[in-house]
Amino acid sequence: MGMISDIKTLKQKDPAARHWLDIILTHNGLHAVWFYRVSRLLWRMKLKLIARLISNIGRFITGADIHPGAVIGKNFIIDHGVGVVIGETAVIGQNVLLYHGVTLGGTGNDADHKRHPSLCDDVMIAAGAKILGNIQIGKGAKVGANAVVLKNVPPYATAVGMPARIIEREVAESLTEEDCSLVNK
Repeated sequence: MGMISDIKTLKQKDPAARHWLDIILTHNGLHAVWFYRVSRLLWRMKLKLIARLISNIGRFITGADIHPGAVIGKNFIIDHGVGVVIGETAVIGQNVLLYHGVTLGGTGNDADHKRHPSLCDDVMIAAGAKILGNIQIGKGAKVGANAVVLKNVPPYATAVGMPARIIEREVAESLTEEDCSLVNK
């Protein structure tokens, strides 16, 4: 069911995705997500070395480096997976779209703490953006191409620049942190 959902979501979000067979055979970002899901299963089974090996095979084949320790929700799409890096303590909600060259990276090497960002549901991160540290990107937020985000982004806001600044914010007074489903679990 997860694979079928991934294909349907990709077809909805990517205008270049024309046919399910084309998607399965040629979509690099989808392959990266599937390698992640296999490595994540092994990681949760405490087979961490095998999980890392599968993850590295996926990185070699797809160009996307997704640590098996990261937690990723349903309907996660990477459009053109090359150059994507997702760190070990990153948390990604549902219906999230990343473009090529996105980094969800850490800012330190302290192994006992969360070092990577959390992305709430329905977030879009444009090509080349760097989201660094233990910060949160709010539900429905967008991050522009090549932005460097070092601080939290509120729900339904748009962040651009280096360092990122908020340029647009929809009125979302009733939203709380509880609206960030997977991130707050």
